[in-house]
Amino acid sequence: MIEEKELAKLSYKGAPKIISKEFPGPVTKEYLDLAFDNESMARGGGRFPLVMAQGKGATVKDPDGNLLIDITAGVAVNAVGRCHPRVIKAMKEQMGTMMHAIDFSSVRRTELAHKVAGIMPKGLKNNCISYFTQSGSGAVETALKFVRKITGRTQVAAFHGAYHGVWFGCNSLTTGEQYRNGYGPFAPGVIHLPYPYCYRCSFGLEYPKCELQCAKYVDYVLNSPYTGADDVGALIIEAQQGEGGYVPPPPGYLEIVKEACEKHGALYISDEVQAGAGRTGKMWCIEHSDVEPDMITWGKGMGGDVPMGGLTIRKDLAQKIEDHSQPNTFAGNGVSSVACMTNINILTENDNALIKRAGELGEQIKTWLKQESKGLQTIGDIRGRGLMIGIEMVKDKETKEPLNQQVVGAIVGGLLERGMVMVPCGRFGNVFRFMPPLVITKNYAQKAVDIFIDTVKNI
Repeated sequence: MIEEKELAKLSYKGAPKIISKEFPGPVTKEYLDLAFDNESMARGGGRFPLVMAQGKGATVKDPDGNLLIDITAGVAVNAVGRCHPRVIKAMKEQMGTMMHAIDFSSVRRTELAHKVAGIMPKGLKNNCISYFTQSGSGAVETALKFVRKITGRTQVAAFHGAYHGVWFGCNSLTTGEQYRNGYGPFAPGVIHLPYPYCYRCSFGLEYPKCELQCAKYVDYVLNSPYTGADDVGALIIEAQQGEGGYVPPPPGYLEIVKEACEKHGALYISDEVQAGAGRTGKMWCIEHSDVEPDMITWGKGMGGDVPMGGLTIRKDLAQKIEDHSQPNTFAGNGVSSVACMTNINILTENDNALIKRAGELGEQIKTWLKQESKGLQTIGDIRGRGLMIGIEMVKDKETKEPLNQQVVGAIVGGLLERGMVMVPCGRFGNVFRFMPPLVITKNYAQKAVDIFIDTVKNI
């Protein structure tokens, strides 16, 4: 059992604590002005009114000294919290030994590849090869290239609401307008299918009476003539959608999709960049199903405070990839490798105790949210697994009309003023993500729920 008092040591005490007379404070405003004047706002955070100066566990401080509870985990990156002392210690030791080793074998890189093989889900566990990158986007981009070489096919199936990165190939899979408008045309051969978004079903049906028509539609497209899907090499899917709204598929959905892939001869790629590394109560989100993926793309929480991503594929498939065909200068950096291995150790030690706690705490948080939100017409749906919880905001519960962006922005600002960092996502930008570090204490989690509900009530 993980002691709450031990977890409490990993974060700053006394959060939230706002000491500046206004938020953002004067020093933070200076940094924001400097950033807006010198850095591209194409970045993911855009002009978000926060500057992070220090981070510890599930808390952050801004340059004015304001202390906030962090419910973002760096967008699901800081699985074991910001600046975990064991990760910092491992990185410091490695810095004095070997950091960059060019795109060759190195001791830490090799150890990491072996460790990753041992934590993969069934079908891949100890039967896989890993290719290291610096990000999830790099992992997906590599997967697209490898799929063509392995299968000899040119088409890829993805889903509405998908986020797989914003480079050329992976951006062709991603469907968010803000990432696509004005940047096309994209890579040819991408087919987009409806994701099982039960709250807003594409088919106007209701689970379980629907009998998973959305999954059967995937099978229809892949395995019926005259659908245009005649050369699909792979299907890539998030085992729980991230940027698309923290949408988990209903039970049985992924199994039907995998069977459809096998019938067509297409590879099944599970994108675990945001949902992996223990976030949903399993090491990999795909483990909530009975599906064995052919490939997994991963990143974010695996590296934590440092960039680390990867593509892990079945050994027999990897044999079809030629040596020297995909160089990546900074992949498998020694410091990133030891950080990743230490993160894995923290997540999986004591029989995956921290990961199991994430699943249990997530259920408790959803219960708190549902209890406290009774009577609030603006909270339409609360969903997700583990510490990957989506709270969908609506103008009206009956019509499910999305809450407009002005009100969503006001909620974001209200949360910051009350000492909490939380960011929205979703197709309509109206889904608040409860994705704290897995080391967040129950006390801070309860405070976060209370702050969120209080903010919504007072907007």
